[in-house]
Amino acid sequence: MYEWLVIGGGIHGCTVASFLLKRGKVRVEKLRIIDPYDEPMYKWKKNTEKIGMKYLRSPFVHHIDVDPLSLQRFGQKEKWGREHFYGRYKRPSLELFNEHCNSIIDEVGLLRSWYRGFVNSIKNEQGFWKVMTEDGAAIRAQNIVISISINNALNIPNWAKQLKADLPKQVFHVFEDNLANMTSLQPPIMVIGGGITAAHLTIKLSGMFPGKVILIKRHPFRINEFDSNPGWLGPKYLRYFHKTKDYGDRRVMIQQARNKGSLTRELFYQLKRLEKDHQIQVMDGEVKSANSNRNQIMLNVGERIIKGNSMLLATGFMPSVPGGNWLNQVMEDLELSCANCGYPIVNQSLQWSPHLYVSGPLAELEVGPIARNISGARHAAERIVNSL
Repeated sequence: MYEWLVIGGGIHGCTVASFLLKRGKVRVEKLRIIDPYDEPMYKWKKNTEKIGMKYLRSPFVHHIDVDPLSLQRFGQKEKWGREHFYGRYKRPSLELFNEHCNSIIDEVGLLRSWYRGFVNSIKNEQGFWKVMTEDGAAIRAQNIVISISINNALNIPNWAKQLKADLPKQVFHVFEDNLANMTSLQPPIMVIGGGITAAHLTIKLSGMFPGKVILIKRHPFRINEFDSNPGWLGPKYLRYFHKTKDYGDRRVMIQQARNKGSLTRELFYQLKRLEKDHQIQVMDGEVKSANSNRNQIMLNVGERIIKGNSMLLATGFMPSVPGGNWLNQVMEDLELSCANCGYPIVNQSLQWSPHLYVSGPLAELEVGPIARNISGARHAAERIVNSL
């Protein structure tokens, strides 16, 4: 019997585990983390490496450790140079951020709590939780935190679905597992998307295939330093959010607060320089249709036909509730409260049911627009730990 079970070993799960261990709420041998991958934060590391991210969008105080200044102190102690802290918010380099995460994971002994597996059911049995995995393991715990994301719900635009089926070795979503090695892509390469993922990806590809990358986006560049206003980190906006009792209204506030499809100023300037130097092409317009002719991809964008040999979709994730069928079954079996949008209605300590907590996207109707971010992971961990 474990005291705490965390479902999901990404940034959110690791942050919750770090806070529980460092605040003395559980010993490492009484903690279990279930995740589909062999190591913590696997998807984060894989996806950020794939798109060529250099610096995080989050400032240096957002990370998986309890002390907000932990990353800065780590950088100073290990003699990471100033170049690893970008701009006025000292946004850390991806390399520094990941090394700091690894140091915290080692410090608290998180791998001792690791269990690789897929959850397929949660049952309440005589005052404790019984979690079953797809490989038949039964894990019992007193408390559960569900810290899962929507990383597997890839958004494939309708116009691209048939093309992707017809040309599976030429058309990819950038975050799908089948996209193993970008060096094998055949140029010209079309990148679809106008947000920060598309920007990182286009910059990376321009170094690999100079002059042979086309960025196609539906709207002009939207420049925002963060993906929501920093006022959502504290009472400035959250006070009114929490006074709003209608969860439909909260959902609208979350949607309006997110700077979807945006990118930071320095990425915008990088793209403009690359465009000026003819290293990339940038085109605005909605893709109306797509087809192929002798394995060449042809997109109808506005009044133009754009041709290429490979296409990468940087179109994000579907607006779905994480977890899928197994979580839907848990909601039904335990009669858990949900808003009309399908997301949990939880209390201030992020309890969905006694001893059942959530973090990440599942907590956003309580935490607000930052719930999915690293800052949201810290916010959720604080709430859970402070309620114990």
